[in-house]
Amino acid sequence: MDFQEDLRILIGKRIVEIRMRNNQTQQDLEFLTGIDSAEVSKYEKGKRNLTLKTMIKFAVALQVHPKELFDFDFDINRYKNEE
Repeated sequence: MDFQEDLRILIGKRIVEIRMRNNQTQQDLEFLTGIDSAEVSKYEKGKRNLTLKTMIKFAVALQVHPKELFDFDFDINRYKNEE
């Protein structure tokens, strides 16, 4: 995997963690974000790139500060030699 793919997966896992903590479903996120639940699933699995606008929609729907979507361990040194 590469840097971007790893980040997408980790952010997706955070969305799931926060959604589950809030007892929300993908359909709840669809209603709150306007993003189809099938697309929500793709974001959660790291299969879609999140734009800043989409991240803000998720943060608002999940009732968290956007930085909480990045609250995970990430070893940046692992990618030092990638171009």
